[in-house]
Amino acid sequence: MASLFTKIVNGEIPCYKIAETEDFLAFLDVFPLRKGHTLVIPKKEVDYIFDLDDETFAGLHIFSKIVSKAVKQAIPCKKIGVAVVGLEVPHTHIHLVPIDAVSDIDFSQPKLQVDQSEMEQIAENIRSFLT
Repeated sequence: MASLFTKIVNGEIPCYKIAETEDFLAFLDVFPLRKGHTLVIPKKEVDYIFDLDDETFAGLHIFSKIVSKAVKQAIPCKKIGVAVVGLEVPHTHIHLVPIDAVSDIDFSQPKLQVDQSEMEQIAENIRSFLT
């Protein structure tokens, strides 16, 4: 059965898309820790990040770096925190979270409720910084 993220890749579930290549997709997390919280995934469904082949693993990180620079420019923050938890969805994904303190990337804290129009605005703002 296809993962939630594979359904997003296939267009079966909508997302707030940030960037896309032939192999990777970045989109806003709909349950963000902070505004601008972005998920970066390989389009190929592999549950565990360390089971990715070397080329996909490296490409995912390079794509994440590109996306993180746009997020950093679009969302006021000190840094972009990076996390790979791997338990919520059985599809490799990297969390890019704008942070000002370590506590900003604490996944046990309540998630933000951001309305659709603001999510669209955030995604557009981040996309505007992609080169």
